[in-house]
Amino acid sequence: MSDFATRLIAWQREHGRHGLPWQVADGYHVWLSEIMLQQTQVTTVLDYYPRFLAKFPTIFDLAAAPLDDVLALWSGLGYYTRARNLHKCAQAVVAQYGGRFPSDPVLVAELPGIGRSTAAAITAFSYGTRAAILDGNVKRVLTRWAGIEGYPGVKAVENRLWDLANALLPAADIEAYTQGLMDLGATVCTPKKPSCLTCPMSADCQARLSNRQAELPTPKQKKAVPEKSTVMLIIRNAQGQILLQKRPPTGIWGGLWSLPEVDSTLAANELVAQQFGLEIELEPALPDFVHVFTHYKLTITPQPAYVTGAQGVRSDQTQWFSQQEALAAGIPTPVRKLLLS
Repeated sequence: MSDFATRLIAWQREHGRHGLPWQVADGYHVWLSEIMLQQTQVTTVLDYYPRFLAKFPTIFDLAAAPLDDVLALWSGLGYYTRARNLHKCAQAVVAQYGGRFPSDPVLVAELPGIGRSTAAAITAFSYGTRAAILDGNVKRVLTRWAGIEGYPGVKAVENRLWDLANALLPAADIEAYTQGLMDLGATVCTPKKPSCLTCPMSADCQARLSNRQAELPTPKQKKAVPEKSTVMLIIRNAQGQILLQKRPPTGIWGGLWSLPEVDSTLAANELVAQQFGLEIELEPALPDFVHVFTHYKLTITPQPAYVTGAQGVRSDQTQWFSQQEALAAGIPTPVRKLLLS
């Protein structure tokens, strides 16, 4: 066993995280947590994870559930492609493997929404399979420890990190080692102000020895963040119900129920008449607010309106919801904020 692995395993057993609810040798629980934790803080997942399991206690329950139910529970976690792939993956595991994840990470990585690193984590924790992980935290730990230059998202740099991750794998105790890498990156080797004095790798960490913790990993070259705008129509009927429209299955907020959108308030009446067969009267617009995505900023103008004629809608992808029904459905975070305001 490498000295790196020996130190990491010993540190994890004494100082690592041991009370997280998904730290069980069960593929379904491990997989669910790994998908939720992608680009999401542990504190947030600790809120969603138990509610998700209460609704879908087994992978069979998740596979059999309507996608709308899955998206409703996922609402607020963001990156909704994860939820759609979660549903597809559950169905694939049930259909292809009888509801149990295979122990081979190569086979697991072929399932919807699962990459090489996530597959390794699932099989390591579920079966003790010897496979390397390389998520964002691990990239930071290895980059600093080995003094690797270059943005980790560049293929050549990533390949070098994969080679290092595989070379450092211990022959045994893979569960403690894998958890240790995650814990070290999350609690000690943090992006800002890492706790080098308590790190088990400080003696030979190249970033610490050269005082370059703030420089490594090499950051991605910044680009100007594109900005977009939209008008969200908050249309209510005489019963106080809200008109929601199901978004296309792919793209931003894919498959979620959302407010109808127009480019400007000038087009609102015409679009609503054409698409939904409704006559509306616009009320004064609410203040604009900005919702930030990974790749752009969206300025939203909330435009309240009420129906003055023709109550019917022309699409099964459009429905009237009570306030309570809307909040219980799978809706985007900014729509939830508007409905609660």
